[in-house]
Amino acid sequence: MILFKLPIKLTLLLLAAIAAGVLWQQAQLSVLALSRIDPVPETRTMVAEERYADAADYLDFFMAYDYVDQDPAARALHAEIEAVRSSLSYQAGKLSEGLLNGTSDETVGQAASVITDLFVIGDIRDLANQATNFAQGEDVDEVVTALASIGLVATAAQLASGAATVGTAGAAAPTVAASTTAKGGVIILKTARKLGKLPPWLGKALIKGAKTVKQTKKLDAVTDLFADVYRLAKTRGGLTLLSKTTDAASLRRMAKLADTFGDQTATLYRIGGNSFVRTAQRAGDLGVDSIKVAATYGKGGLQALDKVGALRFAKFTARGSKMVYKGDVIHVFARLFVNVPDWVLYLLVALGAFVWVPWRWLGRLRRLATRKETSRSLAPSDHPARLCN
Repeated sequence: MILFKLPIKLTLLLLAAIAAGVLWQQAQLSVLALSRIDPVPETRTMVAEERYADAADYLDFFMAYDYVDQDPAARALHAEIEAVRSSLSYQAGKLSEGLLNGTSDETVGQAASVITDLFVIGDIRDLANQATNFAQGEDVDEVVTALASIGLVATAAQLASGAATVGTAGAAAPTVAASTTAKGGVIILKTARKLGKLPPWLGKALIKGAKTVKQTKKLDAVTDLFADVYRLAKTRGGLTLLSKTTDAASLRRMAKLADTFGDQTATLYRIGGNSFVRTAQRAGDLGVDSIKVAATYGKGGLQALDKVGALRFAKFTARGSKMVYKGDVIHVFARLFVNVPDWVLYLLVALGAFVWVPWRWLGRLRRLATRKETSRSLAPSDHPARLCN
């Protein structure tokens, strides 16, 4: 019976020791359990869909790190993408996209789109198209109409305030800046609408704002909104970021992220989603470079960085890289135990302690103590009053 119990007790003791170790080193294990992203498969998917600009942005982010830059497959894929994007036929196609459709994912096409809108051509074109739809009994896009109307007012404000600035030695400069910001906002929002990346809440806000602008002939009703949109407009992938916003507050947060992480913001959001947004709000404490490194481990890396801090994250990842010679054993061990719920770990610790408590000896001590108490209560009293009698 004793031989049967001892192996069980030893097993429980081992499990309790492992559980205690996991609880003690939980932060380190959460980092050691991470695996770095291999960007090649997803990049190839984008290339197959002919999304060369997105593919380049995504792969370029990872090429800044040695584990990808030294990968022959990644280097070959990067060269393939660059060859396509630099070809004359590709550039010509993107230029025509910007001129004819007002949309493009490449710089040359976006520049063409901006030019048509900056010179009123785009606003007049869009209003004419919507008027034609109305005349033919087809659906009229109220958001595009609202944007074109705001664009015309912004253009008029630019011309008027520009002339005033000359006559007032720069006193009207703030008005010029406001109209320029609004114009830039109109351009990116039109593109977002055409690409289906304009969030519903923003469409409603634009229709409401356009009515006020039309009545007052002033841009005050949309100035703050367009300022945040314009900040996103200066960032690659800004439309994707815009599509993820849910209200004016989330738009403001996304604009701040774009200011901090620049053209890599969209790629970082693609990798981490809301985990990136939460972690990025602590960029002042964690550091921009630390957040980028953590993103190479995916959402889990960003969550671990947010949990353990920049210094410990850097220490744990460095320690993990030194364990490569042990193969995947450490990684597998970490992934196995880091996902075990805390209550299970605490239960194993408690169970291990329970089976090794010497209950038999404690029972004997308790009975011995009880006998002593009983004997004391039955013994003759030595009270002075009784001795006198």
